[in-house]
Amino acid sequence: MMAYALTSNRISFLNLRKKSFRTFALILVVAILSFALFGGTVLSFSFRNGLRSVEARLGADLIVVPLGHGKQQESILLTGEPSYFYFNKEIVQKLQEVEGISKLSTQFYLISLSTGCCSLPVQIVGFDPATDFSIQPWIQETLGGNLENGAVIVGSDIMIEDNKHIKFFDKEYPVAAKLDKTGTGLDQSVFATMETLKDLYSGAKEKGFNFLEDTDPDTFISSVLIKVREGYNIDQVITNIRRKTDGVQIVRTQNLITGISKSLGNIITFFNVFALVLLGVTLVILTVVFSASANERKKEFAIMRILGATRKKLAAVLIWESLYISVSGGAIGTILAAIFVFPFNVFIGDSIGLPYIQPSLLWITAILLGTLLVAFSLGPIASAYSAVKVSRSQTYLTLREGE
Repeated sequence: MMAYALTSNRISFLNLRKKSFRTFALILVVAILSFALFGGTVLSFSFRNGLRSVEARLGADLIVVPLGHGKQQESILLTGEPSYFYFNKEIVQKLQEVEGISKLSTQFYLISLSTGCCSLPVQIVGFDPATDFSIQPWIQETLGGNLENGAVIVGSDIMIEDNKHIKFFDKEYPVAAKLDKTGTGLDQSVFATMETLKDLYSGAKEKGFNFLEDTDPDTFISSVLIKVREGYNIDQVITNIRRKTDGVQIVRTQNLITGISKSLGNIITFFNVFALVLLGVTLVILTVVFSASANERKKEFAIMRILGATRKKLAAVLIWESLYISVSGGAIGTILAAIFVFPFNVFIGDSIGLPYIQPSLLWITAILLGTLLVAFSLGPIASAYSAVKVSRSQTYLTLREGE
């Protein structure tokens, strides 16, 4: 038979195996903490990235839509929930007369049928290349030029067929490029020039898809994007718009960002409080259990001293036990968090209703190392008092206890 030296870590391992239920319970406590720390921190960073993406991508200061469709416009931007609504193009002439507007551009919305790219309908956004100032800048970043008529640009979540074409209403359109991840509804959208959109609209009508009766891209639009002239107050421009127009709703993009920021702040505050409470509870549980364990094993440690174990070795036994528990719990918790967070990132973002972009691999690695450092440190910190107490105990007095 192979003989094993009874080193401190070997003795610790055998004791943990002997007390399997207690060991499992302590590992579970550390795993829960690690799961919350790693998963929660990754989610917090992802939502912060999403917020920055929204600020960078919205472009327009104001979006004018038909009355009663403001929430639908917000959903298109933030969650990609497909929608369509229209008002007469004559609204543009009225808006051009409004003081304080430096730029404006129109968009037209369609919804596709379920296609090979997606299991559900997707939002199709038609924009006017001659006036657009919101979509084209980041399309140019990806494409390196302007989008040609007849082609489309797709969001990062849209699946492209092998021939780099996408089919809408039984007609294939070449995909010029796929946009970078934004964490917004733009990731589930398809973008085309107004000329291409007219062709899409005709295909939809041929298939019997009547969006709204007597509407077409020549005389109707879905929204007007507005850039406020520098030096003008946005609230005053909104007032000017309302004086010139009726039957419209004005979406202020800064309010979207503020709303997201407020929701995100509430989520992060809750997570921070929860993580601190969980950290404190975990530390208390481990400290109490290690202290009780050391108390139960006083005579065991006294006998080990008689057999020649040094005070340092007794302390090392407890430290090794706590380290085994911390390392096991930390590794299990972070692995489970990774399995939960990374494959389901789109579902998580959609469920919470906030833009979501996962941090870079470098940041994920940093978060992982930080989580493991906290988890691995918990056990030794919790057992430090018990280890010092055991190492200072008097062997003779310990053996005489209970006589």
